[in-house]
Amino acid sequence: MFRLDDVHIKPPVKNEAEELARQAGAALGISDVLISNLTILKKSIDARKKGDIKYVYSIAFDLKNTGKGIEVAARHLKRSQSLTLYKPVSYAFPKGIIKRNSDDDRPLIVGCGPAGLFCAYILSGAGLRPVVIERGERIVKRQKSVEAFWEKGILNPESNIQFGEGGAGTFSDGKLYTGNNDKSGIHDLILKVFVEHGADPAILSDAHPHIGTDVLKNVIVNMRCALERKGVEFMFETRFVKPLFDDKKRATGAEIVKDNKISAIKCGCIILCTGHSARDLYRDMYECGMEMEAKSFAVGFRVQHEQKMINESQYGPDHEKFKLPPAIYKLTAKTASGRGVYSFCMCPGGYVVNASSEPGRLAVNGMSYHGRSGKNANSAIVVTVGPEEFGNGLFDGMEFQKSLEEKAYALCKGSIPVQTLGDFMAQKQRADSRGIDAEIKGKWAYAPLNGLLPLSMENDIIEAFGSFGHTISGFDSLQALLAGVESRTSAPIRMIRNEAGMSNIAAVFPCGEGAGYAGGITSAAADGIRTAEKVIKYMQRV
Repeated sequence: MFRLDDVHIKPPVKNEAEELARQAGAALGISDVLISNLTILKKSIDARKKGDIKYVYSIAFDLKNTGKGIEVAARHLKRSQSLTLYKPVSYAFPKGIIKRNSDDDRPLIVGCGPAGLFCAYILSGAGLRPVVIERGERIVKRQKSVEAFWEKGILNPESNIQFGEGGAGTFSDGKLYTGNNDKSGIHDLILKVFVEHGADPAILSDAHPHIGTDVLKNVIVNMRCALERKGVEFMFETRFVKPLFDDKKRATGAEIVKDNKISAIKCGCIILCTGHSARDLYRDMYECGMEMEAKSFAVGFRVQHEQKMINESQYGPDHEKFKLPPAIYKLTAKTASGRGVYSFCMCPGGYVVNASSEPGRLAVNGMSYHGRSGKNANSAIVVTVGPEEFGNGLFDGMEFQKSLEEKAYALCKGSIPVQTLGDFMAQKQRADSRGIDAEIKGKWAYAPLNGLLPLSMENDIIEAFGSFGHTISGFDSLQALLAGVESRTSAPIRMIRNEAGMSNIAAVFPCGEGAGYAGGITSAAADGIRTAEKVIKYMQRV
């Protein structure tokens, strides 16, 4: 196959496949009828020149078996930088199928988020029949719990935005962004698995793919059903407490709680795929002797602007005629203090959501549906914090997060506190001050956000908004809305593991976001796959 980069088409695109074939033929100096098996590898938007917006493609294709076409292509390969030979990279599934029939040595996966699901996907492909336990509910039941919380303030601490089938990403934008320097085929495998189970095939080529919370829920259920057909067992509303050991201090089982009853389950190993909101797990595993270390994370606020304003700034005033998708942004600034401030988890056409999971504490996140048709854009504006802010103890970062969430909860008695950027900058809440129309899932109210974060962080965020306003016109609008607090961007603790993927506790494999090795759906899924590979090697030895 051949690969052709830097192919441009001006929007709106009428017949994408025909135009791409025409340009591939033109690049080779041959008729487009000789182009076959054309595939879009990557598609992005170049909006640097507002009057000359274009889609930019990388494509792969074959030539029909004619001497002329092959001969001409060979000549162009020597003198064209954008035309190269292309060989698809496919994920190499682990070799050595394992056939174990004993229920006592099945791998136990704790957590049914992306890490746990993709770990189960690889393990089941190797002949293993893992058991997946999840403290939260199945999606259908979980959806009702989340809606009850948003509408009535009734929190289920065991099943909510953070806990339940699909993990925290289920109620998010469903972004699948990655650095994509992957040469193992893992990233492509993840996208293909999502598509096979109901995701939009466009994620295979979009430069900034996303699924959307409404579609992702169905995808997750389809994945779970497919895994069940392969012998994977799922146990919901079941909380992992701690490992159980044999006389060699190797984990051979787990203590679990279901229906308020404590019981034990035997297993061949334990893969911890919990999210970073499972704070009780950190202390439980520490008491079991697991080695961990504190790590930096980021905190801040979530800001809302009208999506129309973001579109006009990114695409230009005439953007509507091009029929472009809602515009995205990624912003960074370095303040006078030397601190970095950046946007995180940007949700075009989305909603700010109450993502709390603990009584008396409040955390926010962002969420979008597949169509991203909401009237507002939102993103977290955060600063990185480390031991200098929260202390040198292992759990000090986690306690710092809790303290922020408790202050946020107290401001409006559990409703999301919201303030205009203008009032936040002025450090006062004016009684008649109102910003843009809010798009929020969950109860909210205006309240002064000043004092939630340390003053130095607030000043850095205010300074950064001025910088961001130079990049995106109107970003520093006084009517923009801030909501707090964005406290769970990543894990505050990392569970240390060795090259075999194992912690210092034999047969326990930390994995994904909660273990401190991932930061989103795709990276968590990828870590689940890599951990499964190591588990297979371990299971082959024992």
